[in-house]
Amino acid sequence: MKVVILCGGIGTRIKEETEFKPKPMVKIGDKPIIWHIMKIYAHYGYKDFILALGYKGEMIKEYFYHYQIMNNDFTINLGNKNKIDIHNENNAEDWNITMVDTGQEALKGARLKRVQRFIDDDIFMTTYGDGVSDIDIDELVAFHKNHGRLATVTGVFPKMSFGELFTRKDGSVNLCEKPNNASNMISGGFFVFNREILDYLEDKDSCDLEYGPLEKIAQNSQLMVYKHSGFWHCMDNIRDMESLNRIWASGKAPWKIW
Repeated sequence: MKVVILCGGIGTRIKEETEFKPKPMVKIGDKPIIWHIMKIYAHYGYKDFILALGYKGEMIKEYFYHYQIMNNDFTINLGNKNKIDIHNENNAEDWNITMVDTGQEALKGARLKRVQRFIDDDIFMTTYGDGVSDIDIDELVAFHKNHGRLATVTGVFPKMSFGELFTRKDGSVNLCEKPNNASNMISGGFFVFNREILDYLEDKDSCDLEYGPLEKIAQNSQLMVYKHSGFWHCMDNIRDMESLNRIWASGKAPWKIW
C-alpha cells in the first residue's frame, strides 16, 4: 500500500525556517520531520512512499538521494564515481521513495491528483508533511476496510496553545487552560483513501483536498473519522518546532514507536 506525503506547501507561519528549506525538512533532533513521519509508517510495514513535492522540493530530493552517504562511512573511487562502498551501515531504512514535482503553487488536491500514475493499489494512505503521532496505523487501516466507505480522516484532539475562554450569560468568563477534549477535534491527516477518490480531484493548481472534494464526499456519507485520542503534534510555527524538539530531547517522544 502506497503512502503519499504532501510536501509542497510554503509554510508561511514558520518562515524563520522555511525561508531556507521546505517545512518537511525542518528538523526534530538531527532528522527532518518527514523522516519521523516515514518512520511511523515504516514501523507498521508501509515502506512505499510517494512524496508530492513543491516549494524547495529539490532539497528533499537531495536529502534522500544522498541519504546513504550522509548517514554512513563510505569509500569512493574517484576514477569511477559510480563505485561507492558503504561501511558500517547504521540505518535500517529499506524504503522505496518516489519523488514527484507537483508544482510550486498547487493546492493539496492538485498535488494528490498529479501523483495518481504512481498509485496502483485499491487503497492508499495520505498525510501531511508536518505532523507526528503515536497513531496505530494497522488499526487505522483496519477501521477503513471495515466501514467500507470511500475515505477515512483521522480526528485528533490537540492541546491548545492558549487557554480557551467561555463566556457566561452575565458577561464574565471562565478560563479552561489548554483543554483537550472532543469539542476541539480537528483533522490530523493520516488519511486512508479508496482509489476512487482520485476521480473527485482535478489537475488544476486550485484544486484543494479538504475544501471541495472531501466536502462532497462527506455530503455523500462517504467520509468516516477515525478518532485518535493519543499524541498528535503538528509543526505549524516556531513554538511547535521548539516544543517537538524539547519532547524529542527528553528521550520520551510518544511518536517514537520504532
